This record gives sequence, C-alpha cells and structure tokens, in this order.
Amino acid sequence: MVLSISLVLLLGVLVWFLVRFAGLRGWHALFCVLFGFYLASTPLAPYIQTGCRAVARIVAGVRF
Repeated sequence: MVLSISLVLLLGVLVWFLVRFAGLRGWHALFCVLFGFYLASTPLAPYIQTGCRAVARIVAGVRF
C-alpha cells in the first residue's frame, strides 16, 4: 500500500508541475485522471501493477 500512495503522490506532483509550468490545461489533466481510472478496470491493470513493482524494486536496489 505504501508504494501505491507514494506513486499516486509522485504522479500528482508531476501533473501539477505540468499544469503549472508546461502549459498543460486543466481539461488535459482531467483526461489523464479519467484515463487512469478507466485503465485500472481493464485486464491490463495487473500487468501495469507488476511493472510498477518491478521498477520500484530496481530503484530501491540502486545504491548511491
């Protein structure tokens, strides 16, 4: 659950940054949210979650 909360926070910050500095319009951001909402109910959702977990494991394993 911690991964999903931090990933949602990261994506929220990214959308805010794009709205604020890159000229992303509010309706574009709304479209992205709706797309993610509907994508979560498709058969692709488990594969997306698995891919995100794999990337998180790779990032967590990197030593600086």
